[in-house]
Amino acid sequence: MNMDYKRILIAFQFLTIIPLRVRGEISEKEIGESSAFFPLVGAFQGALLVTANFILGKLFPTELTNGFLVLLLILTNGGFHLDGLADTLDAIAAKSGGDRDSDRQRRLSIMKDSTIGPIGVIGIVLTLLLKFLALDYLSHPLLFPYYVSLFLMPIIAKWTMVVSMFHGRPAREDGLGRIFITGVGVKEIIISTLLLLLSFISSQVFFIPSMSYTLSFFYALLLTEMYLFCRICVSFFHKKFGGLTGDTVGAVSEITEIIFLLTVIVWSRLFT
Repeated sequence: MNMDYKRILIAFQFLTIIPLRVRGEISEKEIGESSAFFPLVGAFQGALLVTANFILGKLFPTELTNGFLVLLLILTNGGFHLDGLADTLDAIAAKSGGDRDSDRQRRLSIMKDSTIGPIGVIGIVLTLLLKFLALDYLSHPLLFPYYVSLFLMPIIAKWTMVVSMFHGRPAREDGLGRIFITGVGVKEIIISTLLLLLSFISSQVFFIPSMSYTLSFFYALLLTEMYLFCRICVSFFHKKFGGLTGDTVGAVSEITEIIFLLTVIVWSRLFT
């Protein structure tokens, strides 16, 4: 099997509920390197959202269609990232006992707990609500960034996962998160960034070709904003947990999608 093809399948297997099977043994190195193709998985999810909107929009009111789109986004990855967000928020909310090392270990143990606390539940509800309201705003009246947002939202979220893992260190010495975090190198960053840039170009060609110069400026600002956000998150999680875990990376993905949609709204109100 072609090595890149194998890594692509691993990325889809990890980030979606699609029942893909990878033949042969999978090494930790291959698992880590599959992160280079996370934006490709995001492109699949984005294309699925655009297609679903086209079909559902002919059958249901706009509000209901946007609700289905948020649900579809959750279903495509089985709520994996939302679970990580909830666990991360519960751990952050834990009160400090005064000792940094003991606080970190207690927060890490909270993250591994299968139950979700009240802060985690609130985080999930607010995340879903903000996504729905943001998409609903962009579709009333139908603004041209709407389709671009549906397509790019999961792509950028997957890219920020790669950036965060590249700059972070694992908080635990075991687990799948450690394999990904230690496996992301310069090559994975370059490939994932090229895939992201390709998605930017594709959105201009297929959705709004007449706005190429304005969008190029927006994309440059967006890329800078998201990169800085990743660095802030990594620094914060290192302080709270001693590094990153799979849950914190999932939290970055969920928060990124919200920040992206809010950024699109601000840009739309100011420049369109």
